[in-house]
Amino acid sequence: MKLTFENVHKTFGALNVVDGFSSEFDTGELVALVGPSGCGKSTLLHMAAGLEFPTQGRVLADGQPVKGPHPSRTLVFQEHALYPWLTLRDNVSLALEFQNVPKAQAREKAVAWLARVGLAGFENYFPQQVSGGMRQRAALARAFIAQPQTMLMDEPFGALDALTRLSLQDVLLQLIKQERPTVLLVTHDVDEALFLADRIVVFSARPARVLREFNLTHRRKSHDLSDLAAEKREILSLLGINVATHTDQDTTEVTGQP
Repeated sequence: MKLTFENVHKTFGALNVVDGFSSEFDTGELVALVGPSGCGKSTLLHMAAGLEFPTQGRVLADGQPVKGPHPSRTLVFQEHALYPWLTLRDNVSLALEFQNVPKAQAREKAVAWLARVGLAGFENYFPQQVSGGMRQRAALARAFIAQPQTMLMDEPFGALDALTRLSLQDVLLQLIKQERPTVLLVTHDVDEALFLADRIVVFSARPARVLREFNLTHRRKSHDLSDLAAEKREILSLLGINVATHTDQDTTEVTGQP
């Protein structure tokens, strides 16, 4: 699904949140939206999901105005939002049952999807019986099982520890390669954006204006980001962070705050 923002403005009363955003997101593309907290990134996701509407301008999905939520566009939050009284299998199958898929068929597919995200054998566990990373794996399975054309992801791994986050990034990347949805990813983790994204859009402080876009389609996906050191320094600089690079230690030290 192709998403298009045409000169989108968004205000909440006197608060100007998005100021003239225009961009196109192609089918199968993963674009990371990076910017200071409160700059309007999540508002852009909500407009793409049909939960908010532009004050001015248009949001289009495959050329048609977004007029409300639709199963083809799935929103994934930082919190897993699993129902604690349902097993992991039943949490995942619910996404299909809401679309009137017979329960037995939905549960069978849920088991298969749990296996795809590394949760084979945990189908009958409840969310409180597994780790935070496992709960987020189940949330990914639930998001992908209905095969949406667009995934709108708002800090999906922000609450996880560093090692779990890296593991889940690998799972997400594999699912995206297989399923080919269009993905908009809001993240405050620059390394995560550099690893996952085909393109990174860096925003200013509120109201959101594009400072620069980075095209990363030329590189092979790898957690070794040494070839993107210059891009990382520039992104951090755009975000107002002073970066000192110590070439003798091959490390980057963040010496300021946005």
